[in-house]
This record gives sequence, structure tokens and C-alpha cells, in this order.
Amino acid sequence: MIKDNVAHVRAEIEKSCQKSGRPVEDVTLIAVSKTKPVPMLLECYDTGVRDFGENKVQELVDKYDQLPGDVRWHLIGHLQTNKVKYIIDKVYMIHSVDSLHLAEEISRQAVKHNVTVQILVEVNIAEEDSKFGISAAQAPELVEMISRLPGICVKGLMTVAPYVDDPEKNRQHFVNLHQLYVDIKEKNIDNMNMDKLSMGMTGDYCVAIEEGATYVRVGTGIFGERDYANGSHH
Repeated sequence: MIKDNVAHVRAEIEKSCQKSGRPVEDVTLIAVSKTKPVPMLLECYDTGVRDFGENKVQELVDKYDQLPGDVRWHLIGHLQTNKVKYIIDKVYMIHSVDSLHLAEEISRQAVKHNVTVQILVEVNIAEEDSKFGISAAQAPELVEMISRLPGICVKGLMTVAPYVDDPEKNRQHFVNLHQLYVDIKEKNIDNMNMDKLSMGMTGDYCVAIEEGATYVRVGTGIFGERDYANGSHH
């Protein structure tokens, strides 16, 4: 099942890239494996997927040693400063940096462990009360401040768009995030190498790719979910 699902998602990614005139290598699929057991992750790994996204630090740490060493672990959930030390040398990228306070702790731990951590700044592009992330207006300044910290490389922006029944409803959010990303890139901030845009999930990743996503985060579309067919996205 997972094999077929990954093949389907890959075909959709390719279609969306063709539609928007982008090379398919521009887009990386992140399998969102939160709450999924290790055998399912291994099944996904066997299809060639190397990027896995986890929401919780403890779960990432638990799975880290049970999967092959070439897996790239992405922390995509909200990160508390007191948990940073547990993943600092395990994580490939942290997608959910939404404050200078958190970035400073990542920097401290990175320096201490002699690593450089790639991060994305999380933007609440739809300005939903229920979501983490900073406002679009504050993003450029935050990127600038974080870029001065040692041990951190700002790679781009991330957003968690609203859950919608029709992906077209999120298109404008993706357009807005892409525009923000371009605006920040054009500032040519020192020590900033922004080329990643993490947006789009199972319900809307095709639209996200059309609007410039380089990372799409697909969980349900790969691992399935109970009564997903009944319209339950959560």
C-alpha cells in the first residue's frame, strides 16, 4: 500500500512540476511519519524516500537509531527550547523556528555540539489564531536577526496552511509565502542561503508546487489514515 501511495504522490509531484515548468528535482518529498510505527517508515524508505518529518522531539529521537543512517530527519512540529539539545545533532532541518528566543537556543546548542543546523522560519501566512509561526510582516526582520547567529543556516520559509476541502482556497497563501520568500532573498542578507520553501501537505501539495514549494510534507497521502475517506483530515 505504502509503495503504491508513494508512487502516486511522486507522479502527482511530477505532473505539478510539468504544469508549472519546473524540473522535478526542485521538489523534495518529506514523508510525515509522526505517530507511524518504524516498520511503516522502513517500507517507505524502501521506495527511495530519504526525508522524514516528525512533529515531536521524543519520537524523532526514538526512531533515529531504528532507521538507516542516510535518512534526513526534519522536525516540522512546534519546538520547545528545552528540547533543542536532544535533536541538535540528529536533525537535518528544523522547519518550525518562529522566534528569536528559539533560534538563540538552537545556536547555543549547535555551537556546543560543533554542528551547523539548517532551519526554516515558520510563517503563519494565513494569520490563523490556532497556528504557530510569525506574521509575514515580522519575517524579514526575524530572518535577519537569526542569520547573525553562529551555528545556524537559514534555508528558507515554512508554513502550515489552513485545512481546506478545496486546495484552491490555499493558493493565495502559497503565492503570498513565495512572494515573501523572494522579497527576503532579494535583501541579500549576509550568511543567509535561502533556497527552500516548505509548504503544501496531503490535501494541497500540487497547488503548493505550482506556486513554488521545494518541500512538500505528505503524511496521510503516504501512510493513510483511519476514515480519511470520510473527510477527516486531522
